[in-house]
Amino acid sequence: MPGRVVIAGAGPGSEDLVTVACLRALAEADVVIHDRLIPMGVLRMVKEGAVVIYAGKEPGRHSLEEGQIIELMVRYASEGKTVLRLHGGDPFLFGRGFEECLEVLRRGIQCTVIPGVTSAIAAPEAYLIPPVLRGVASSVAIVTGTEDPGKGRRFVDFRKLATAVDTIIVLMGASRACEIAREVIEGGRPPETPVAIVTRAYMDGQSLTLTTLSQLASCNIKVENPSVIVIGDVVGRAVEAMRLAGILTDEPKRQ
Repeated sequence: MPGRVVIAGAGPGSEDLVTVACLRALAEADVVIHDRLIPMGVLRMVKEGAVVIYAGKEPGRHSLEEGQIIELMVRYASEGKTVLRLHGGDPFLFGRGFEECLEVLRRGIQCTVIPGVTSAIAAPEAYLIPPVLRGVASSVAIVTGTEDPGKGRRFVDFRKLATAVDTIIVLMGASRACEIAREVIEGGRPPETPVAIVTRAYMDGQSLTLTTLSQLASCNIKVENPSVIVIGDVVGRAVEAMRLAGILTDEPKRQ
């Protein structure tokens, strides 16, 4: 019987936000290859005897390189096994899910995809911050703050993006937060534009920092990894909702 690969998203860090389809795939898989930022508790769903392989990638340190991960998927699937490749968030949003799926398909192996809840939307919504809002924001861009230098050029131009959309949501931008804020201001966004930084959303140590573009551009704010950075007037409007909901009974960090 031929094996297959399932590429799945495990959501932003909470077991409560893992889809039913993903949980079913966990229970059926013979091999699970998982990333660093999945909710680790879901591994309890893995069936007895299944092989579980950690493939987490941290900045500057990869437990397995991408080529090795693909070779593992191909090898196990070629042995007739069901392989679950488990990504944090959604596997196709700034993950390597599509590349992995395409490569195993090229090797003649069946591949299916299970979407996941992305932290780009879930992290702001943990603090009632909407990506768009009637009368305030009608467009949103979800961008990466860190690009692979091997691509030869930058695909995200924050100066052009500054006034092209209403809300900018930045993933993987912790190390460049100050530089990004400066570029957005240089692109024409007002320095007083509110910014929210949601760190470790749905994980232990979750926190919110409210600030402005100018304050973030001063390089005096430490942005920890992983963080989701939200730039736009929707942040200011969300503060009222947070207060009414009791989320701001303990005022978040303001810098």
